[in-house]
Amino acid sequence: MSSPSTNAEVTAADQAGRWPLLLLLASGLVWLVVSGILALVASIQLHTPAFMADCEWFTHGRLTAIAETSFVYGWAANAGLGIALWVLGRLGGSPLRALNWAVVGTLFWNTGIALGIAGIASGDATSFSLLEMPRYVQPLLAAAYVAIGLSGILAWNGRRTDGTFASQWYAVAALFLFPWLLIAAQSMLLWTPVRGVLQAVVVGWYVQGAFSLWLAPLALAGAYYVVPKATGRALPSYEFAPLAFWTLLFVGSLTGGRHLIGGPVPAWIPTLANAACCMLLFHYTVVALNLRGAFTGGGTALRFISFGLAAYLLGAVLDAVTSFRGVALVTQFTYLSTAQQQLAIYGGISMLLFGSIYFAVPRLTGQAWSSGALLKGHVVLSMLGVLLLVGSLAAAGWTQGHELNDAKVSFADIGAHTRPWLLAVSVAQLTLLLGNILLLVNFAQSVCAACCASSTGAQSPFRQPAAMEAHAS
Repeated sequence: MSSPSTNAEVTAADQAGRWPLLLLLASGLVWLVVSGILALVASIQLHTPAFMADCEWFTHGRLTAIAETSFVYGWAANAGLGIALWVLGRLGGSPLRALNWAVVGTLFWNTGIALGIAGIASGDATSFSLLEMPRYVQPLLAAAYVAIGLSGILAWNGRRTDGTFASQWYAVAALFLFPWLLIAAQSMLLWTPVRGVLQAVVVGWYVQGAFSLWLAPLALAGAYYVVPKATGRALPSYEFAPLAFWTLLFVGSLTGGRHLIGGPVPAWIPTLANAACCMLLFHYTVVALNLRGAFTGGGTALRFISFGLAAYLLGAVLDAVTSFRGVALVTQFTYLSTAQQQLAIYGGISMLLFGSIYFAVPRLTGQAWSSGALLKGHVVLSMLGVLLLVGSLAAAGWTQGHELNDAKVSFADIGAHTRPWLLAVSVAQLTLLLGNILLLVNFAQSVCAACCASSTGAQSPFRQPAAMEAHAS
């Protein structure tokens, strides 16, 4: 198979949506670096509590909320939406429409995130995970998301192809389901709040829904498109893909109750979550069968997708195992929960998005990536950083969980025993930050090269697709 630099197609959909989609991806990468800096500072505070302790804007609680908000709503949302719109435009058979709305939505979305972060830093945060931004920011985010997603919905409704593909299903599901999740959670937690323990149930439902019904579909939309295009082979066991899709949609959000094991909630809620985690393994198994070609293919995009797919599957198994009460006695309320979260969000979602970005950007810009050295550096640092981060958090959590159940061990001793692992977490965060900076620099150089090429009228090094294959690209 020819190398991407000589055999990559640039379609009319790529040319029409180039700058709005690159704006989304650029916004995501900037937030990725910002969140990495904040996460590094927050991790240092875990083993060195006096670090920046005199600055009330950067206390550990606020800093953790800001880093999480920057990562999920800044990086993952922008990048995921950019990839989803790109996939829908290509598979729809015609250039994206309403791109002005997408640009306006992108600007307001990122403005809303900046306002929300300022609100968190100033002490105006809520107490709900993934909804820490002040409630006056949430409606702006919902409206901006609808404006961005309009192009994708129009591409889906106006598609000119006979069949549809799994990448389209996941992209459209994410576009439709997230506004419903956000508005429902806002209504029940911020505007007309439910009382007592119901708030914890709603938060668990929203957090899990944001992963299973929004971030995971955005990442899978890109993976399901890139793997067959990069390998040149049809996806195996594809007839099971619809079952995996609907399993995720109907079962995914039900697993949030596993975080409430032992809490003052009806016993059926965590029990249902345990059953849902086990049922959801069917979805992960089918995804693994469909995308297993990523493990045998070459290229940067497939390296990231194969790593992300492995993390996505491992995270599912750990979710199922830790949803059992006997295991939760050790793992709950420890760094092991954070390790699972980082494995799913960073090891799974982010790595899948990285793979899609590495495949999409050359087609959007019409130019190869600017620096192969920066590209290789990002691959090594990202994978090494994720392994070190998850492994260190897991070791710290295992130590913490066992010692919390031992009445003879004091909290000071637990802190001393976990400190070496938390130092390793800071090293991992620094490694990831350096890798993400390399990606941002490489992206900026590649976009600048595309601008120079378009201004000078230089011919793209990529071939245009033949008429017979253009409709299927």
